[in-house]
Amino acid sequence: MENGMRGIGDTARDSGLSVSALRFYDGAGVLVPGRVDPVTGYRWYTPAQVEEARLLAALRRARMPVADIRLVLAGWSGRDAGLVGDLLAAHLRRMENALSDARVQLSAVRSLIARNARSTQKENSMTETVLPAGPVTVTVQAPALAAALDAVRFAVSADPELPVLNGVLFEAGVAGEEALNLVASDRYRLAVAAVPTAGPARCPVRAVVPAPLADAARALLTGDEPVRLVLAGGRVEIGAGGRQVTGECLDQEFPDYRRLVAVPQGRRLAVATAALRADAEAHPVDGDEPGRPLTVLAVGADGTLQVCPDGDPSSCGAGERVAVNREFLCQALDAAGADRLVLEYGGPTAPLVLRPAGATGRLSLLMPVRQTV
Repeated sequence: MENGMRGIGDTARDSGLSVSALRFYDGAGVLVPGRVDPVTGYRWYTPAQVEEARLLAALRRARMPVADIRLVLAGWSGRDAGLVGDLLAAHLRRMENALSDARVQLSAVRSLIARNARSTQKENSMTETVLPAGPVTVTVQAPALAAALDAVRFAVSADPELPVLNGVLFEAGVAGEEALNLVASDRYRLAVAAVPTAGPARCPVRAVVPAPLADAARALLTGDEPVRLVLAGGRVEIGAGGRQVTGECLDQEFPDYRRLVAVPQGRRLAVATAALRADAEAHPVDGDEPGRPLTVLAVGADGTLQVCPDGDPSSCGAGERVAVNREFLCQALDAAGADRLVLEYGGPTAPLVLRPAGATGRLSLLMPVRQTV
């Protein structure tokens, strides 16, 4: 294109905005392209507009409202430094006030928690990591434990500031259940898998096994022999086929995952795993965080599910939309280990639940991502 004009793809790449975001800002009158091809509708931007797009991307990352962004761009292009400075200062004050309010509220929450902890004892002892003094032995089959570890491992956190989530919760003997529950979460997703046991544990036990130790245990599970887990004194020993791994459990209290998964049951949709994964891979949508694309799902009232190309609402018909981290969705689909899934949709702000069709005791939960443009 002559006069140095750039196409929408080049402008998106150079500015840090997505193509869909540029289209949105064109429609909103915030950044109207210098030229639109009357035949193809293709958008072209001037070099000055590429600079505006870079500024727009920075303001977007700073969470500035669209109405204020429009004024900043107008002031910037008109060399009205005073207006731009006033708008930036006002936005910064709003952000600082919001942060101050959040600190006050969190301080109140901490005080409430501390007061309740001093005055009452938790009624549900199963919200604590229980490590009995005497050994507790649980026996399961190697293939079932291997499948369960594979189903939850993707959700383990690597955040050093939340060490309790840097491992897999092993829980047995809850309410007399003859099952070993494995749980992992990084706050944005959660995975649960149940493994049948040879009888109930003699007492309820919960232990958070560090991720490296859980991985070492998974490497042992190559046959179909029984696996013996022994929990005692803050240590776990896992043995199979004459080999074993042992190590310290995390001395942390794992969140009450049962409360987290007790979400209202929403619309239940039958999903072909491979097809959904392929569509998610083929249609990434830029999110607020660079390098973390989203998948936007359209859920129809008739029980249909569709991946929206480019996140454009007009491209996927009627229905409600929910956005999730694309990588997290693909990992959950891979970990499901099933050709078909049941997807539970409770609304655009409710957690998305994936369950292998015909399987019990296994699920993945993904938190929705709020889309902004």
